[in-house]
Amino acid sequence: MHAIEHSKGTHFKKASLVRVPIRLGQDVFVKGEIQERNEERLIESLKAFKSLIIAHEVDAFRACATSAMRDAKNGESVVERVASESGIRIEVIDGKEEADLIYGTHIENILDDKNNYLYIDVGGGSTEMTLFVAGKVEDSKSFDIGTIRLLNGLVEQEEWDEMRNWLLKHEGRDKLQAIGSGGNINRIYKMNMKSNWKPLLREELAASAALIESMDYEERLIKLNMNIDRADVVLHASNIFLNVTKWANIEKIHVPKMGLADGLVRKLHEAYLVNKKKN
Repeated sequence: MHAIEHSKGTHFKKASLVRVPIRLGQDVFVKGEIQERNEERLIESLKAFKSLIIAHEVDAFRACATSAMRDAKNGESVVERVASESGIRIEVIDGKEEADLIYGTHIENILDDKNNYLYIDVGGGSTEMTLFVAGKVEDSKSFDIGTIRLLNGLVEQEEWDEMRNWLLKHEGRDKLQAIGSGGNINRIYKMNMKSNWKPLLREELAASAALIESMDYEERLIKLNMNIDRADVVLHASNIFLNVTKWANIEKIHVPKMGLADGLVRKLHEAYLVNKKKN
């Protein structure tokens, strides 16, 4: 991503976007550790990314791992092997830092600070939520409810209860709206042909979920033109968003297509500016 300085601040522009759906969580949440095949795939992928870093003459980068690597019994040894063979050191971050990085996108500055917002980031292993009140973070929490965990039947009712209780603790906020993050909500937003920052309504999300549920895996691939690593988890993501918005009494979901990666870039740029001033 390029950081372009101008008179009104900094504009961030993607130089390249490459996704490699390795799904470490599929191993970790079921078997407790990263299997050899996916360890090899991870190493080869990061070697490729290292080549892209060199080709793009990148000034700074960070590689972060979240829920799956946190939970993997062999996570530490995988991190060491990746560093040795690819030259990239992976940082395993906890749920709080993940939420802080998402907050680092400063998405609250783009929206109306007269409203209160619940930032919902749905991943494969966890869902991170941050509550903004009058433009400031009031509370945040990470829940072990994610699409890969749900796909494998690994989310207990207690987890849902904990999420619901946390949301009910914050009920009664005036004008509470959601900010949705993650590839699945982006895909549903696209399904509804939304544009120009128009929010996705909860009833539209429910209708999309019903349509997806009416189709089998192959129909989602063909009729909805979904990627193979999206078609089997998108309904689980929809259900997470539906539950959260129902319990928090939210009708509007803003989908700005900004998430953890964007927060990482902004943190790197902030550190760059601090060092620049010192020198």
